[in-house]
Amino acid sequence: MALEFTRSEAKSWAVENLKGFYECPITPISDDFTLDEAGIRENIDAYADMGIPGLVVGGNVAEGWNLKLSDWLRYHEIVADANKGRMKLWTILLDHSVHQALEKLDRLEAIGFEGAEVMNPPFQLKSDDEIYDYFQYLTDHSDLAVMLYRTPVSGKVLSVDLMKRVCDLDTVVGMKQGSLIQGDTARVRKALRNDLVISEPIEYAFLDDLRVGGQVMWANFCYIAFGKQRVHMKAYFDLAMAGDFDAAREEWMLLRDAGALFEEIMVTWIINTGSYASAIPYMKAWFEFVGLKAGTIMPPVKPITGEDREWLQGRLREAGIL
Repeated sequence: MALEFTRSEAKSWAVENLKGFYECPITPISDDFTLDEAGIRENIDAYADMGIPGLVVGGNVAEGWNLKLSDWLRYHEIVADANKGRMKLWTILLDHSVHQALEKLDRLEAIGFEGAEVMNPPFQLKSDDEIYDYFQYLTDHSDLAVMLYRTPVSGKVLSVDLMKRVCDLDTVVGMKQGSLIQGDTARVRKALRNDLVISEPIEYAFLDDLRVGGQVMWANFCYIAFGKQRVHMKAYFDLAMAGDFDAAREEWMLLRDAGALFEEIMVTWIINTGSYASAIPYMKAWFEFVGLKAGTIMPPVKPITGEDREWLQGRLREAGIL
């Protein structure tokens, strides 16, 4: 399928189009540890009904790191077929092999994906020059747009100097700034070229980021997870984009209980463990409580206990999410 942009147009296209909440949902898994195709399709319909502009699938939260390659590819095929062009589609790549990454990108471009969030290699390639060469080779051999993921989960947080080099590659259009250091998003945005999409991943800081150039919450899933409270999230985004930050803050304040619970379960555990694995079982239960399909979790990660489910459900009610 033809892309909406050429290589030279990729950055300006992204600035114009990547706005709102690009969500990275969980993957419904059946009790026999196969993809729940019906559940995936049902969820895609629900996300489209929520007004989500784009999905970023196949990464950490989606258990993409724990799927067989054949299941990872099949998952994307189901998503594309169920979506029917309603939302923009991106993937997430966590591959240490650039050749495996390119094989995935070739398959996904053919079924309508427009880009990929790409984490720097978690294995072997660690120097700035090695990482730059990885991204140069990747972008030389694929026309899909690329969002970087600056995160300690990869084992190395990209330096500003390295990002300056990588972001000059034609099809690199921006980054999810996930260093989890307060103020880093503003510092990174100031240091890099001004035709990039830089995303603040922490919902608590998102409104402030919208004041200084933010335009998308990239590869997060707060909008889905906030359930009955997501109306306030959409309201504060729309108001902020219209320049009415006083009214936007009033809506943002209504979300603080929901936001605090999300940070307690998701963000804190990522910081403490350096991975998503311990938080995903709670998020799968959370998705089910807000009316979506989730199912079990792939071994060796274990689902949460019945007692923990009851605790989570009670906390979700207290936060006004259910």
